[in-house]
Order: sequence, then structure tokens, then C-alpha cells
Amino acid sequence: MIVKLKDVYPLYLNNKAAQPNTDLAVTDKFTGEVAFRTALATPDVIDEAIAGAVRAAAPMAKLASFEKQDVLNHCVARFRERFDELAYALCVEAGKPIADAEGEVGRLIDTFRIAAEEAVRNYGEIQPLDISPRSKGYMGMWKRVPIGPCSFISPFNFPLNLAAHKIAPAIAVGCPFVMKPASMTPLGAIIIGEVLAECDILPEGAFSILPASRDGADLFTSDDRLKLLSFTGSPGVGWDLKAKAGKKKVILELGGNAAVIVDKDADLDHALARIIFGAFYQSGQSCIGVQRILIHADVYDRFRDMLVEKTKTLVSGDPKDRDTFIGPMISEKEAARLGGWIEDAVAGGATLLTGGRRDGAMLEATLLENVDRKADAYREEAFGPLAILSKFTDWDDALAEVNDSKFGLQAGLFTRDLHKVLAAWDDLDVGGIVVNDVSSYRVDNMPYGGVKDSGLGREGIRFAMEDMTEIRNMVIRRA
Repeated sequence: MIVKLKDVYPLYLNNKAAQPNTDLAVTDKFTGEVAFRTALATPDVIDEAIAGAVRAAAPMAKLASFEKQDVLNHCVARFRERFDELAYALCVEAGKPIADAEGEVGRLIDTFRIAAEEAVRNYGEIQPLDISPRSKGYMGMWKRVPIGPCSFISPFNFPLNLAAHKIAPAIAVGCPFVMKPASMTPLGAIIIGEVLAECDILPEGAFSILPASRDGADLFTSDDRLKLLSFTGSPGVGWDLKAKAGKKKVILELGGNAAVIVDKDADLDHALARIIFGAFYQSGQSCIGVQRILIHADVYDRFRDMLVEKTKTLVSGDPKDRDTFIGPMISEKEAARLGGWIEDAVAGGATLLTGGRRDGAMLEATLLENVDRKADAYREEAFGPLAILSKFTDWDDALAEVNDSKFGLQAGLFTRDLHKVLAAWDDLDVGGIVVNDVSSYRVDNMPYGGVKDSGLGREGIRFAMEDMTEIRNMVIRRA
């Protein structure tokens, strides 16, 4: 199928397409040329969208479960029909290799499909209250009700699926929302808005998709009419937004510096394939991408050589080419930042095993060892095609090294020892561990989120639905 993007795309204000301007130019991340333009929301447009969400709160809350499910099922069907278009859009606006782009569209469909299933499972509970003589004859019951108008800010690295992890549960529980997609990659969310606009059952104001500049987007955070802020992005921005959010509930999905441990009994061929993928898929631009690789001393030299040999075979180039595994980073600025960290690490005594060269936004898949633990490449979130190797002999020491980070999102373990797995589950200060796979593994119905500087709250449809609802209790005295 031949896909061509339009030259101009609208924003979506209170369920309807609007084209007040064409002020946002979005580039093809491989060529650097302007690929299309979209409307950019001004503060008055954002204010109008929030007012619309407030008006929509009551009718959204009254939608029947089957009606919300019908909206979500409609989205699933339309995303399947537009699969090639959505994947191509990711290739262009995010520089995502086509195989990764198709994988993300598949996950978008999964996320909405899960939400459609959960839309009819928003359960409550009957609770006995007669725990003492004074409450004899009383009973209680509670249900979950929508929290109200929500604000969503989504990132550039998964323009479809990370937007979906906010939009789909909001529809499932009946919360109207305003969304700011990343300015570098707004098209995925705009297409979701286009599909939602086909659903007449949604009351006016149920959704707005508003590309906006960071400077013009304060209302997404500070406006008291909004009852929840869900942000996915960098820790510095996320914690600053939380400080400005006022009384609203805040959910933060932030950065990571993920580690995997390869024990001496691991299946090294399996570990190799998964770690190469986990470290370098979509040019390492994932908050749970593998950044630190801890290898048992008994297999260190062998596995290091396997990693280096395989990394050297990865094909870099145009993400629209099916042979490409490493595409561009999101911008030349980001590639230059990480390239500088690599140079600084080498100057500080690290060994460059392979990679390290940069051409514009293209940065080679890079492996380092002997990195100073104070170096930015080790301490901070690389968010690019870099992985750092280190050696361990004691399992508890390896767990301590994984925990030696201000981040705590996910970790991967390659071992056949159940006792070591359980020790890791007890002791690793992260949101989740993945056994015999990499930290970057995620299925869209599981609880997902981190601790420490990696954020607050959990995504995964059912868990996001809980955050987007409040418990409303009722007590009955039986006369």
C-alpha cells in the first residue's frame, strides 16, 4: 500500500477539527525536511477546550458501559483499517524504523481493545459494616465514578501508544480530556482525534487534541478546572509540572536508566538477541531501554564479544527501509548530547567497544565498558543507542548496582535460579522486573510505572482507570 501524508493537519477542539493556523512545522526526522504542518493551539483555544471538557463531564459520566465500549471498539476497527497510514506516520514524524512502527500500531490496537473489554468491568463492592454492636443493621457499598476533566501530556517516542494509554482508559471510565501531544510528533494523536470525531455518541467537549508550544501550555497543568494531570516525559519537566499542578491528582511516567543482569547460568544466545533489541530498538529512545548490562565474571568475556559482534551488524539508515534497525534520534541536538556523553566517558577512562560516531541525528549503536559511575553516561538517562557493560561475581552485589540509580522503572534478569529471582523481586527498588527478558518488555494490560525519579502511579488500562476514578461510598441502615 502506498501511503502519502497530507500537507496540513488540524487540531481537535471539543470533538471537532479546527484549523486556526498552520504554525507547527513537523519534520521528517531522517531527512530533516518539513513533512507536514499542523495547527498550534493558543492559550484561548486551550481555555475553550477545558471549558468544553467541564461541560462534557456530566454527560460523559452518564454514558452507559456499552456505549463507551462501542466507541473503543470503533477505534480498534478504524486503526486496523488505517494500519499502514499510522505506521508510515510514525516513520516520518518519529524516525521510527518501519518494523518498530508497525509494532507500535499493533500495541495501539491492543491498548484500545483492552480498554473496550475493561469498559464494562468498572466494578464496585458490597461491604459488611456490622463489625461492632453500634453498626448492627448497617451495610455499605461503593462504586467508582469518573474523576472529571483530565489533562494529558504525551511524549515523542511512542506518539501513538503512550497517547492511547491516557485516552483509552479515560473513555472507558467516562472522563472528558484535553491532550497536548509532543510538538515534534503530534500526528499520531491527531489521527486518534480524527477517529474519535467519527463517534457521535461522545458529547461535545469529550476530547480535544491540541498541539501547543511548551510556553503556551501552562493551562494543561495549572488550571483548577482539571481534576487530573497525566504526564509522560522527562523527569525534570514532570516534577516541575507536579509542583505547579495545585490540588489535582498527578500521574507521572518519567525516565529510566534500566539495567539487566546476565547470570552465569543464563542462555547466552537468548540473552544476546533480547538485549540487542532492548538496548537499540528505535535507537534506544525508550525509558525502559537497556542502558546498563551487568554480566557475571564467568561469562563476561564471552558475552561481551557476542554483544560487540552482533552490535556491529545492525543496519543504520532510512527508517522507511525494512532493513534498517537503527534510525535517527529525534533531533540532532539529542544525538549531539548523547555523543558528548560518550566522548566524556571515554575521556574519563571508559573503553569504547563499538560505535560512538555521529552524523547529524544519526548515532551509531554504541557499547562501552569500564565507565566511571559518576559519568553522565552511567548516571543519567541516555535515551539513545548506548549500553554500558560491567562485571559482577556476587548476585547481591549485582542487585545493589542495579539499585545504584536515582531511577527505578524496570529491570531485566537472565537466570535460571528461582531463589535469585525472588531475591531480586524483593530487593530491587523498581516498578517491575522481567525474568529471562529485558527491562524494555511491556504488555499493555500490565501495571507499568516506576519509583524514585521514575514517577508516580501506574499505567496499564485497569490501573489507569482506577486513577481516573474516585470511590463513592454509600451506607444503608436497614430498619
